[in-house]
Amino acid sequence: MSEAKLKRDIGPLAVGFLVLNGIIGAGIFGLPGRLLDVAGAFSPWLFIISGILIITVVWTFASLASYFSNTGGPVVYVSSVYGPLLGFQTGWLLYVGRVAAFAANINLLLDYAAYLWDGASGGLTRNIMIFIIVATLLIINILGIKKAINAINILTFLKLVPLLLMMLLGFQYITPADLLPHDLPTFDNAGTIILLIFFAFTGFESVLASAGETKNPKKTIPRALIIVFLVITLIYFIIQLVYVSVAPPNNGAAPLIELGRSLMGPIGGVIIIFAAIFSILGNVTGIVIFASRTTFAMAHDGSLPIWFGKVHEKYRTPVNSLIFQAAFVFLLAISGTFVYLAVAGALARMFGYAICILALPAVRRNADAQTLKNATKIPFGYLIPLVGLLVCLFAMTQAEPRNWIYLFGFIAVGSLLYFINSKLKKRAV
Repeated sequence: MSEAKLKRDIGPLAVGFLVLNGIIGAGIFGLPGRLLDVAGAFSPWLFIISGILIITVVWTFASLASYFSNTGGPVVYVSSVYGPLLGFQTGWLLYVGRVAAFAANINLLLDYAAYLWDGASGGLTRNIMIFIIVATLLIINILGIKKAINAINILTFLKLVPLLLMMLLGFQYITPADLLPHDLPTFDNAGTIILLIFFAFTGFESVLASAGETKNPKKTIPRALIIVFLVITLIYFIIQLVYVSVAPPNNGAAPLIELGRSLMGPIGGVIIIFAAIFSILGNVTGIVIFASRTTFAMAHDGSLPIWFGKVHEKYRTPVNSLIFQAAFVFLLAISGTFVYLAVAGALARMFGYAICILALPAVRRNADAQTLKNATKIPFGYLIPLVGLLVCLFAMTQAEPRNWIYLFGFIAVGSLLYFINSKLKKRAV
């Protein structure tokens, strides 16, 4: 089965929604209260500072994306420079990181749903709900990329409207003192706080693996990455600013619910619960697209069995990669180990980001003159990618030893799969 059988049905607007949903998931619904506790009135500016740092990573990926038009994203970038083994490991680590985040977010979605329905809080009913959600997303994605994109478009609207409504209603509470605080906060552990915000910005890589199904991907994807990231940074800043200005009475695990109640009464809390649910559904729908296309690409470059590369004859979607991913997510989500895997998966993503950034100079050197001319430009030479690399390395230093154990475990499992596949290919010759 060749990659040409995938349809290029993803347009510029849909690409932007993929980036938005890859980043805005659950983080913004739990982070404001924590930031207010540690940084007070200065906390909104932490999003601006972190956004400036993290856009160096995003800009580097935008440049990388402008050199490639085939499915796979980071797998393709790294394989073209360092060979199939490291390309596979990079793709595998990012794949595991996103699948683990999928499992974690499904559980978080049901935690929010439990505010409205006790049945979502645990037990067999919760596991059945996990199965229904994962199975529904699987079916939508098998039926075609247009179906998945339409679902993302609807979910994007449903989650953005409540957030924008909170921002508009909250503007009346913002004072000059809130906007420009006089005192800078002192942090007991600055690295941990910055790391929390950094994780709220990750997930932009979800759009990269769908280049083979995107119209004019060398132009569309880089523009969407940069523009949407800037918009998200502004949204995060304003929401945190409103939260600081309103200062809801209960700064708990779901702070935006309390903010919604403060701005709109009891109905506001319900609206935010649904906004969180829609936000997480949009986020995991984007993950489905990214992760399944990653294993699809690895199958076609020979790193995984070609079974993962099968395309549905009617709907022209990577059906086996989607089925494998759904089973993987379901097992993680019901196992109770998803929390540790999600944290370790975040570390895996930092590792994968760093490897991709290191590949950029060689990608540029290997490009033909026309591709190099049309590629997304980065000013100041390699200064911005260097800052992006340092940001990733800093994030990695914040991980606990247990997370590193999981990371090396992921690498070991990936290596085993790779070498088993290599042996199978030799026997087939």
